[in-house]
Amino acid sequence: MSQPDMNELLAQAQQAQAKLASLQQSLARRSVEGSSGGGMVTVKATGELRILEIRIEPSLLTSGDQRMIEDLTAAAVNAALANAQKMVQEEFQRASVGFQMPVPGSKPGA
Repeated sequence: MSQPDMNELLAQAQQAQAKLASLQQSLARRSVEGSSGGGMVTVKATGELRILEIRIEPSLLTSGDQRMIEDLTAAAVNAALANAQKMVQEEFQRASVGFQMPVPGSKPGA
């Protein structure tokens, strides 16, 4: 049973860290949308879970139903954030493939 090469482990860790930083920057530039009320309210969020934009159909605003506007806006924000979290999770899972760090005492390929 051989010990893993520490220099190789360090190089792999640095490579993984660089890839993670690059992915975080990429996700910050990407956006997803969420909507509610059949598209009456649409929200755009980034991979950093920041809200970029909220669009509300003018007819909803003229209805004067403040409670409905608030409820639909909250639902659309939650949908956009859920979509952004899903995107981030999927990208991190994709990026983690191939960056399996060897466990001391384990055999390669085991």
